[in-house]
Amino acid sequence: MKEIIEQPKSFVDVRALLKGYLSPHHSPKGAYTLERIGKLMDFLGNPQNDYKIIHVAGTSGKTSTCYYVAALLKQAGIKTGLSVSPHIDELNERTQIQLEPLSEARFCKEFAIFHNIVQQSGISPTYFELLTAFAFWEFKRAKCEYAVIEVGIGGLLDATNVIFSKDKLAVITDIGLDHQEVLGKSLPEIAAQKSGIIKPYNSVVSYNQAQDVMEIIRQAASRQHAELHEILPIKNSQLPEALSLFQRRNWYLAVATYKILASKNNLPELNQNQLLDSTSVYIPARMEILQFTDKTVILDGSHNQQKLETLVGSLTDKYPHQKFTILASFVNTKQDSLVGCIKALMPICDQLIITTFATENNEKASTDPSKVVAACESVGLGQWRIILHPEKAFEELLHASSSVVLVTGSFYLLNHIRPKLKIRLGKGDNSFFTYNSSVG
Repeated sequence: MKEIIEQPKSFVDVRALLKGYLSPHHSPKGAYTLERIGKLMDFLGNPQNDYKIIHVAGTSGKTSTCYYVAALLKQAGIKTGLSVSPHIDELNERTQIQLEPLSEARFCKEFAIFHNIVQQSGISPTYFELLTAFAFWEFKRAKCEYAVIEVGIGGLLDATNVIFSKDKLAVITDIGLDHQEVLGKSLPEIAAQKSGIIKPYNSVVSYNQAQDVMEIIRQAASRQHAELHEILPIKNSQLPEALSLFQRRNWYLAVATYKILASKNNLPELNQNQLLDSTSVYIPARMEILQFTDKTVILDGSHNQQKLETLVGSLTDKYPHQKFTILASFVNTKQDSLVGCIKALMPICDQLIITTFATENNEKASTDPSKVVAACESVGLGQWRIILHPEKAFEELLHASSSVVLVTGSFYLLNHIRPKLKIRLGKGDNSFFTYNSSVG
């Protein structure tokens, strides 16, 4: 029997405890398997089967769609858990109830109880498996009626894919090329991984997208005798103008998801005001706009070409003819992927500041700035400079001539920027942002 740990007193203590789960022993390369998480959930009594679940996979729009679905359920008066990843500022973003992350005191208390139970199991989960299991476990303890669960990577072998109840609703957002070293090189291969969340007799909601993607989703639904709802996009003029272009698409998918849930489970019908109220849900680092001194600062964790193209489209719509000074860093990736990212940014880029980031235990490494420079030169983007330290790079961004500036690329870069902005502005919560519901 393993030693019972003392209750962590802060997030710092919890992060220190979690460091052991980031080691090569716990997270060997290519260790995507459901064996450990399956055993752990069995040991915990499979709490994920004690409430209804909306399980969301896809390449673009997963997190926003999750937030909107949770907001719609909250509007209906339903107690709802929300688990998203990665977190932007702090661990408790991964375990939210009624769109509120657990307080630091509650998170520490609950995680200590949970971790001591896991210690007695003899199972050694990975970092993501441990936090995923904690969310499932905590939602049961909180007596949630529903939980909205975002997939980490892929779907088929993702740690969240331990939900086997027939009444699960699977949502598949837009699929593109991402995490190809894990999920496959082609869209059909990636779609097969994403549609792996479809279980027997589930309902499935997806936008009607590329034909080779839809063929895979349809086949997966057919094999599982699942009911597939293919959602056709509607004109932006019929959607809330307050939202950015890409959030309109995510919100509409969430509304379609809620309506299917309402029909199946006799949930309240939401009126127009309730639907519109859901658009104001706070979604960190998704075209998040704030006012800082004399600058409009936009934070967005678009980390691949598809996401960046979507972001640029929304920025062009909101700020026509505007050029941006952009601060960016990317997780170490293939050169052709970097080229695609820089190419996506070119239409709005006045100057690119290239920086780096570090993560705890070197879990993720930022791309060598020289590789980003090579990508810039290959597509003809000549206005760039390197500032290695991310906080210094952000200071330079604030002194740029552009009235609107952008921080984008990896969420790990934003993890450096956002928390320090809070400290700098003397706020411990999200109220320091000049938040506008038009941002979404």
